[in-house]
Amino acid sequence: MFHSTLRRWALTGTLVAGVPTLLAAQSSSDNTGYGTTSAEFLLLGASARGAALGSGFTAIANDVSALYYNPAGISLLKTNQAQISTYDYVAETRYSWGGIAFPFGGGSKAFGVQLGTFGFDKQPVYTVDQPDGTGAFYSVNQTFAGVTYAQNFSDRFSAGLTGKFVFDQLGNVNGSAFAIDFGTNFHSQLGGKPIQFAFTLANLGTNISYSGKAINVNVPRDNPDSVPTLPQPGQLRTKAFPLPTTFRVGLAYDVISAASTRVTVLGEFNQATSNKAGFGFGTELALNRLGGSGFGAAVRASYSYAPANNITVPTTLTQLSSKENWQGSALGGGLNYQSGKFSIGLDYAYRYMGILGNTNFFTFSLGF
Repeated sequence: MFHSTLRRWALTGTLVAGVPTLLAAQSSSDNTGYGTTSAEFLLLGASARGAALGSGFTAIANDVSALYYNPAGISLLKTNQAQISTYDYVAETRYSWGGIAFPFGGGSKAFGVQLGTFGFDKQPVYTVDQPDGTGAFYSVNQTFAGVTYAQNFSDRFSAGLTGKFVFDQLGNVNGSAFAIDFGTNFHSQLGGKPIQFAFTLANLGTNISYSGKAINVNVPRDNPDSVPTLPQPGQLRTKAFPLPTTFRVGLAYDVISAASTRVTVLGEFNQATSNKAGFGFGTELALNRLGGSGFGAAVRASYSYAPANNITVPTTLTQLSSKENWQGSALGGGLNYQSGKFSIGLDYAYRYMGILGNTNFFTFSLGF
């Protein structure tokens, strides 16, 4: 029996020792799909609170914006909630999001819908032959619409599922796809204080194939006898692009948990199909019932690391300064008022996008 046990331990040790070798072999060839996904607007977020807390927000997404961040979170709602957000994004573009959720079944279940849209119009078309513009213009309009169902399966565990349609119009071509989001939330106590663990899988769906008049062409016929012939209609061959599927694992803990004050620290690991593994961490200070009133306030900060946004290049080529190292940082806060089932709130987030500049996120919330 001793020799049998020894052999099992030896085999286990050999397998464990071989893991670094396998990982090293895998890392020798980089197969990361940078720039291979479409509909990247699906990653822009949903609320100023989520934007200020970065990628770590998954674990504590317990308001209506959970429709986007973690479907399981809407099952924690106590009242009906609605949100409208607008994101002043880079290059004078704008992203907007709206959602509404309704708890039912005694508060153990919830249903919600969401809509997100991103785009711009009247952008001039430039070519190599006409660098000052052709006189033509193009527009981009990207939209997704989703329906979510979530349920508490116990006093500590909830799960949610979202089905959504994605519509992508790029100039004179367009495409569509269907995707699902799945999320879970485990909530318990550690040292008498709330702790939450969550994982989500977002944008798992079909590829987007594009069609439209922009890929329709007239092809000259092969005519060796130089006899005039009409060109034949044809269509350029296109490739289908996958959605930016993302897996996240988040953990949050309330280091201070009192009736009027809460301080939460949170962190997250994430992996997208179009990027290497990233991470994020942040904190939220929430003050409730200020001066015994129904008013409250919150302050938030976070940092998110995305490998594709932190590629080292010679500074002589990009003119980057030391402040570019702060790319991925975010700050924000909000004010709210609650009386019974009625609540109203306004939140703001500032996100630094490195060489792309600063962005601003605003959210208006209503509970009823």
